[in-house]
Parts: sequence; structure tokens; C-alpha cells
Amino acid sequence: MTTPAKGPALQRRWVLGLTGGIASGKSTVAALFARLGIPVIDLDQVAREVVAPGAPLLQEIFQRFGSDLRLADGQLDRRALRARMFHDAGLRRQLEELLHPAVRAHTEQWLAAAPGPYQIVVNPLLVEKNAGDRYDRILVVDCDPAQQRARLAARDAANDSQIDAILAAQASRAERLTVADDVLVNDADLAALEARVGKLHAMYLGLAQSSSTIAG
Repeated sequence: MTTPAKGPALQRRWVLGLTGGIASGKSTVAALFARLGIPVIDLDQVAREVVAPGAPLLQEIFQRFGSDLRLADGQLDRRALRARMFHDAGLRRQLEELLHPAVRAHTEQWLAAAPGPYQIVVNPLLVEKNAGDRYDRILVVDCDPAQQRARLAARDAANDSQIDAILAAQASRAERLTVADDVLVNDADLAALEARVGKLHAMYLGLAQSSSTIAG
């Protein structure tokens, strides 16, 4: 997975794709890279922005999937939408056909303008959507499944059956590890995680510089 990215917008810069299972610590790792001065974009956040109140896409979602998804303040009832999509694969595909082009366009604009020696795209569905070829390198944040379940239970107050359903809807741990160029094990305290991020950052700086030199 170390070949140059193929997308036209991504060819301009060296881009790291960051992924991992739910409750693995992706957001924490992304924040640590950001503290080192690396621009980070999270596709989950982008997905929220493209359906913010007033966005044309939000009106289309209400028209297609029901005005009952509109909260009193005009925002999308994301919890109700997730529940509806979770039980209907056809509706989920329809929603993705609306969301994904908007998210991709927003991301490409951001990548074209972002500063820094390299950029990071946090893509929770990188494996599920077979999106590995969009990035120059893939970093998977990993943790022990028991630890992942404990974090998910504590964070979302989920019971065992809910956790089972959430995990079953994602790519497996083995599938994520298969696509990884690098694996960051998040099984210790924040200081240890920060040190691991620092080592990866030094390596990525070198790879980005080498890529820039070759391209020049």
C-alpha cells in the first residue's frame, strides 16, 4: 500500500489514511498528530458538516427519507437516521450515494489548500469502502478486542448485544490489519501513545520529503 495515491487531488501532497475500529482511539491519535502541526481532516466530521442546517443536501435527505428526521432546531436527527439505515441496507446505500460525493468533494478541496509537510485523512470506513488507493500510506489504530469492547461500553453505555451488532457492521480486525502499512497499538497510557505517534511522525516526514523530491 505504499504506491502513490491515484486520485488527482491527492497527487499534489503526501497523504496518510488513518483508520481503525470503533473505540480504538482514532480521534486521540489524530489529535496527537495535529499537536505536531499536521493538518487532519476527519471524514465523520465532514459528513456532519455537509448536512448542517441550511445545506442543500440536508433538504434532499428530508425529502427522500422523511421530514420526521428534522429536529425542532432544523438539524438532522442523526440517531434516528442511523437506526433507520442500520435495519435497511437499501436505504443505507441510497444515503451513501448522496453523502459520499459531497464528502469527497469537500475533502479534495481541503487537501488542495491544507498546509504542512503531509496531511492526514481520518477515514473510519477506509476498509469497508475499499478506499486504500486514495492514500500514500495507511495507518491502522489497533487495540485488543476486549479493550475495545470495554471502551465502547463505557463510552456509549452499550450492552453486549448492541456492541456485537456495532462490531459486526464494521470491517473485522483482521481485514483492517491486512491493509495496514503501519499499525499503532493503543493499549497503554497517553504518554506511551504520544511517544509512538512521535516516532511515526518522524518516519512520515521522511517519506513525504522523499516523495516530494522524487516528484520534483
